[in-house]
Amino acid sequence: MKRTAIINANLFTPQGSAAFRGEEMGRLLHIGGAQIEVADGAIEYVGPSRALPDACDVIDAGGAAVLPGFVDSHTHLVFGGMRPQEFMWRMRGDSYMSIMERGGGIASTTKATREASFSHLRDKALGYVEKMRQMGVTTIEAKSGYGLDRETEIRQMEVAASLGPGVVSTFLGAHALPAEYAGRADEYIDFLIAEMLPAAKPLAANCDIFCEKGVFSIEQSCRLLLAARDMGFGAKIHADEIVCTGGAELAAEIGALSADHLLHVSEAGIKALADSPTVATLLPITAFALKEEYAPARSLIDAGAAVALASDFNPGSCFSYSVPLMIALACIHMGMSIEEVISALTINGAAALGMADSIGSVEVGKKADIIILDTDDINMLPYHTGINLVKRTLLHTDL
Repeated sequence: MKRTAIINANLFTPQGSAAFRGEEMGRLLHIGGAQIEVADGAIEYVGPSRALPDACDVIDAGGAAVLPGFVDSHTHLVFGGMRPQEFMWRMRGDSYMSIMERGGGIASTTKATREASFSHLRDKALGYVEKMRQMGVTTIEAKSGYGLDRETEIRQMEVAASLGPGVVSTFLGAHALPAEYAGRADEYIDFLIAEMLPAAKPLAANCDIFCEKGVFSIEQSCRLLLAARDMGFGAKIHADEIVCTGGAELAAEIGALSADHLLHVSEAGIKALADSPTVATLLPITAFALKEEYAPARSLIDAGAAVALASDFNPGSCFSYSVPLMIALACIHMGMSIEEVISALTINGAAALGMADSIGSVEVGKKADIIILDTDDINMLPYHTGINLVKRTLLHTDL
């Protein structure tokens, strides 16, 4: 058995196996001079300094702040091609939907992804994973959704599965309506239910859909997600991003793991999320890149909802996985405290993936996914704006 002890840790962590909600998000356990003992990747002691176990490796945190590993619970990690020209079109004022209508957007990446080999997609995604690890991300959700056909969707999920521990696949076949199904959205949902959900089940834990005006309706989203839930998938939904469609209310009604984006969530949607276990996953870098108003984090938290933060890393609307930028935007523009941000990036991100029983906090019985900062003060995370303060990222598979 391999044993590791992390000593002299200024530990800040949520606790428990469920999302933190409302005021709870601002309350972290703090232990100065903490010791964390790990056996074969699992945490077996968290508390004050004590005599070290025999024959253990020692990592001295030197008084630095120690946190649970960050969970990026919404990314589109595996894709072919790039879209820098579209970024410049948006800078001149072209809307996201107008770019999609001229063949850009998801359709452009779908073409490139269908043409890309497994090895090309894997090498590209692995490079992103390595850089995300440097910013403290120990668990990454990787959505499919750039194939929109059986072969490529499966290839995307197989790539995600090959990236090693901490990369979790979500099936997003309902990311857009492929050209070959133009005008036949209901038939495409039928195809996803009959053929793709069974094919995706061995590869993905969760199923997602882009519920949006001009993409998939509330009724279509409900039909797919209920079928996925009946097959054992967790349900997730891109909700109320561009216009308010009632996606948040649907997520709460069906018990989805998360409702994501929520830039245009209604008051009724906020209340529904506050009254349900569904996590409100907010994606501030996307709003920043699209020059949109930020999702109402303060209203959601004050209402009692569970809020997570994630990058939405993708080749179109948000070509960034910068945790430091995410933290800065959440604190400066969305009114979140640093304690709330840490909860959002750890236990609530884990809950948004259905994994809060095993990751998202530093406590006995959980996987030892842990980060050591280059400071003893968590307030430095937003204060040293946009700068990566993660000194060391520890994955449970290495301990």
